[in-house]
Amino acid sequence: MERPVLDPNVLDPNVPDPIVLDPTGRAREAETAELFARGPATPVDILGVRAWAVSDPLLLEELLKDPRVSKDGLRHWPDYDRVVRTWPLALWVSVRNMFNAHGADHRRLRRLVSSAFTPRQVVAMTARVEELTDALLDDLAGGAPGEVVDLRERFAYPLPIQVISQLLGVPREVTAGFRDMVDKVFATTLAPEESAANGVAFQALLEELIAVKRREPGEDMTSLLIAARDTESGAGPAALSEEELRDTLLLIVSAGYETTVNLIDNGITDLLAHPDQLALVRAGRAGWDDVVEEALRRNAPLAHLPMRFAVEDIELPGGVTVRRGEPILGAYQAAGRHPVRYGDSGAGFDVTRPAKDHLAFGHGPHFCLGAPLARLEGRTALSRLFARFPDLAFAPGARLEPVDSLISNGHRELPVLLGPPAS
Repeated sequence: MERPVLDPNVLDPNVPDPIVLDPTGRAREAETAELFARGPATPVDILGVRAWAVSDPLLLEELLKDPRVSKDGLRHWPDYDRVVRTWPLALWVSVRNMFNAHGADHRRLRRLVSSAFTPRQVVAMTARVEELTDALLDDLAGGAPGEVVDLRERFAYPLPIQVISQLLGVPREVTAGFRDMVDKVFATTLAPEESAANGVAFQALLEELIAVKRREPGEDMTSLLIAARDTESGAGPAALSEEELRDTLLLIVSAGYETTVNLIDNGITDLLAHPDQLALVRAGRAGWDDVVEEALRRNAPLAHLPMRFAVEDIELPGGVTVRRGEPILGAYQAAGRHPVRYGDSGAGFDVTRPAKDHLAFGHGPHFCLGAPLARLEGRTALSRLFARFPDLAFAPGARLEPVDSLISNGHRELPVLLGPPAS
């Protein structure tokens, strides 16, 4: 397979030194300011790999739909063979699913998954999402008065994993293993060996799930994908390989879980930190959909998303040229606050903001298929939480620390006092 030739040791003297992204996520505000200051695209170092970070939302939109930009590192990244052996984020570029596919391969793989995320399917899941949400809130209401509760652990985490597990038909004993494995996929402070071992273990767990569902198929997405694999195997370009089947499940679990956890986490945090905005919602001057969209814009669930690659040389504004084969990193947190689109108010939280456009779910061919489901979960979780606990507040002295990730954009803990539940 022919890939472009690129010598990573030859540096263009006209290109500035890269911003070294903090793997703990603790320098995100400073990094965002520097990305703004450096222009639409600038070099960054992401765990030892150099890439072009694009923070300007207008430019990022264009690149996300540009056919000259690929997500297939195997075909379009000259450094692929070397990097995947040692890079802690190798799983992000090596799995074979629609996330890393390009062109016809991407369309084929996306088609197999898209039927589970149609608006009709999401509407059909509404009652179940509400039921799961209410059960979690009932559990919270049974706690001791005055008890400090970690809402990320007790609410933001369990709802999405229960929803995605039911969508995939995952037995409870298998679901228990997802939490730690997904967390490690998004963690960026692990040693390469630990990341690699987690990827192997995660894929092995999914292979066990596939084996179980082959023996006992059901009316779930895993069974439908297995049927597509087993009935179309060998039928030409429509066939789904066993590797693609497994890695598609890995993508659905990871993307459908972590991102929604962060959406709920950040939505709660934003409303508690801005009681005037919560008051607007309660007064009917804004809706819960407005809250979800503003939370997504202000704090994209994924701050940075690796990785795309230039299929040919691409000239960017300001005289910058991304050379064929160079990686491109979407800086979604910065794009959601960028003054080129949001002026000086980008860092603020305003549920009445007229513009609802943001890139938290991506753009173009790779726009997130799970966006309607994530919005449903976010709207349901936030509206029912604040209705059940009208006096919800941060715990005294609460300190919000980011998760150890330059990708995942959420908090380690979300300590609150619930107050008495509404009758």
